Amino acid sequence: MECDKKYITIQQLEQHNKPGDLWVSINGKVYNVSDWSKYHPGGETPLLNLAGKDVTDAFTAYHPATAWQYLNKFFTGYRLKDYKVSEVSKDYRNLIHEFTKAGMFENKGHTAVFTLTSVAAMFGFVFYGVLCCNSLWVHLCSAMVLGMAWIQSAYIGHDSGHYIVMSGHGWNKLVQLITGNCLTGISIAWWKWTHNAHHIACNSLDCDPDLQHIPVFAVSSWLFNSVTSSFYGRKLEFDYMARILISYQHCTFYPIMCVARVNLYIQTLLLLFSKRKVQDRTLNIMGIIVFWTWFPLLVSWLPNWSHRVMFVLTSFVVTSIQHAQFCLNHFSANVYVGPPNGNDWFEKQTNGTLDISCSPWMDWFFGGLQFQLEHHLFPRLPRCHLRQVAPLVKDLCNKHNLPYKSLSFWEANELTIRTLKMAAMEARDVNNSGVSKNFLWEAVTIHG
Repeated sequence: MECDKKYITIQQLEQHNKPGDLWVSINGKVYNVSDWSKYHPGGETPLLNLAGKDVTDAFTAYHPATAWQYLNKFFTGYRLKDYKVSEVSKDYRNLIHEFTKAGMFENKGHTAVFTLTSVAAMFGFVFYGVLCCNSLWVHLCSAMVLGMAWIQSAYIGHDSGHYIVMSGHGWNKLVQLITGNCLTGISIAWWKWTHNAHHIACNSLDCDPDLQHIPVFAVSSWLFNSVTSSFYGRKLEFDYMARILISYQHCTFYPIMCVARVNLYIQTLLLLFSKRKVQDRTLNIMGIIVFWTWFPLLVSWLPNWSHRVMFVLTSFVVTSIQHAQFCLNHFSANVYVGPPNGNDWFEKQTNGTLDISCSPWMDWFFGGLQFQLEHHLFPRLPRCHLRQVAPLVKDLCNKHNLPYKSLSFWEANELTIRTLKMAAMEARDVNNSGVSKNFLWEAVTIHG
């Protein structure tokens, strides 16, 4: 009966927003997930970012219908007083319902099979070119193909990390480990740790790790205030060195993208050998060992050091296309400070995300992530459906006066560089930077 139901206010719910005291609301019912957060497959960070809030849209986006049956054991007995659903959330949930009825979440298409086959073929070409040929040009072509193979492996690793490649979690995890750890040398555990936080807190300067690149990059002058990262648990210091580097970030962006892979290797090792809790740590370390066995052996087979250096650099430069693409999707979008609000899920994704428009034949090259907004809104949707649902998302954005930003690859690059340059110019302004002038600063910036 209605009179027997217990209610709490939104303000009371918000008080349960820390480790050990973590409550959330889904469809107006309040759940205590304090203990479950330690075992949550997506990690503890997404739950902490949304603690004390209504998370219905985020939960619906990330979980299949079968997950709802497990919620009852976390039910506190309370319901959220004056629980309301916005019109945009109603439309968003209706879209998910329609996609579910159409079987789109289960129909994964043949994209993964084609991509895995192409990756295998590319690796075969690379090994043949290195082991059976002595020509520098063949070795450079092999390096370029290796870079493309890494890009496509990363796309498969990304999709399997969202469990949209295979039908079972076990098979998806196997694909993750092979394409991520073994083939690219980047731990899927590290990727999931950062990527889940990015999805939940898209473009939050203090919660989204994909925007926290101090001292190398800063997309907003808000970062000049040395904000504290809730993800890393430390202050992102904007000091003299950071100001110098950021002041020229629009010039250094592409050169840094060419060697960005090195940072991913370092981040992988730092996480796997840290004291932080890591899911499947042993499997991840074993996969990394596989990579650091075959890759150095392959490079050592090249006839001399000049071939080896050019081979590695060329393969890294090719992968810079993908590293840059990931930045294009978010660097020039709107940012904010603080944790996300669970009741504006759709709005936060549209404001913080940029699509890349391209012809259908380029979908393979971009791995489906040119439909970045569609992927953020429906992370469980296989990439073969993203182009199909894009017009529906655009219509929904227009209906609710929300931005739907889609630019060509070159326009997105121009906008990103413009955003970086704007922040760079602000970093040079001592009045906005929070760092006083000194002789070193004057020497470095004397020519603007």
